[in-house]
Amino acid sequence: MQSPMSNELRVLMVEPHKAPYEAKIRDDLADLQKAVGGYIEIVSNNDGTLIVCNEEGKLNGMEGNRRIESDVIAGPFFVVGEQGEDFRSLTEDELAKYKERFKEIEDISQDEVDEAMRMEFYSM
Repeated sequence: MQSPMSNELRVLMVEPHKAPYEAKIRDDLADLQKAVGGYIEIVSNNDGTLIVCNEEGKLNGMEGNRRIESDVIAGPFFVVGEQGEDFRSLTEDELAKYKERFKEIEDISQDEVDEAMRMEFYSM
């Protein structure tokens, strides 16, 4: 049984060409980075959950994984709960919701990944 002080997170792991699956990841920067293969980027789902992906996935030529609105996530990512400035484990309902959301394995070409790579510059 997991103790309340455990630093292990229950997440939904989503990898290219694979069905999403439940995983446990230690809430430790090195382990979070290992799960996505590099520096982490956090994207809010605006529902108390977050997507944690590789910040440089597109730049590093990682395979396209899933489309999110008008963008493409390259490389592995996971969905985790948000609690203020901290991560928390997903609930059963959140796990089911995102397992359904990402169940379809998407075929994303490297050209599409490259086209989704962009930088925005703002002048002051």
